[in-house]
Amino acid sequence: MNTKLKCLLLDDELPGLMYLKMLCEQVPEVEIVKTYNNPEKLLTEIPNLDFDLLISDIEMPGIDGLHLAEMLENKLVIFCTAYKEYAADAFNIDAVDYITKPVKLERLQKAIAKAYERFNKPDTAKQFIQLNTDKGKTLLYFNQIQYIKTAISDSRDKSVLLSDGSFLNLKNVKFDTLLKELPEADFCRINKKEIVAVKAIKFFNHNEIVLHHLEENNKNTTLILSETYRSDFLKKVKI
Repeated sequence: MNTKLKCLLLDDELPGLMYLKMLCEQVPEVEIVKTYNNPEKLLTEIPNLDFDLLISDIEMPGIDGLHLAEMLENKLVIFCTAYKEYAADAFNIDAVDYITKPVKLERLQKAIAKAYERFNKPDTAKQFIQLNTDKGKTLLYFNQIQYIKTAISDSRDKSVLLSDGSFLNLKNVKFDTLLKELPEADFCRINKKEIVAVKAIKFFNHNEIVLHHLEENNKNTTLILSETYRSDFLKKVKI
């Protein structure tokens, strides 16, 4: 394997953290970026850290590992804990694996192999992403998306038009984050405030994109194609 997973380690108990670090150093697929024994400190440093995988304990003072993992965007998580009862919660937030302590090297290697496989899986294999909405968590399926726009009520939120004509409000998510998750060939940013699904387009000209979707006035939804994103858009629609 040529590319290593950049990894953070988190455990509030120092002996456990050092033991986990020792085990990870024996796994060639990972590169330890930093270790933490304080989850809140890790959370404050997240914006400045370049990593792919977090291996974390669950029960910790301040903030538990489950809640911390939910705050991470596009990161793989493996939980290592002495408690079996959190397993269902861990997999509900799409954790790669759940290891009960004491951690054994062979078991850790197996979990990291799963993380590596998921990290290298092509985007086309994915059918959906899990996101927070104003009504709770949802699985947003790519084939249901018509377009995504900045929410009127809060610019940090995004409104998604679905194929059934309904809108879904995504909470506090960036366009860059969405574009990393969406299949590149099927979606295109067309201006600062909108992403469109290629299949949703009826026709377009130099400055506008008209969708198949009909609004309440029985007119097709029309979006602005800005000069900044025009070149990339034309490549996507193979013009």
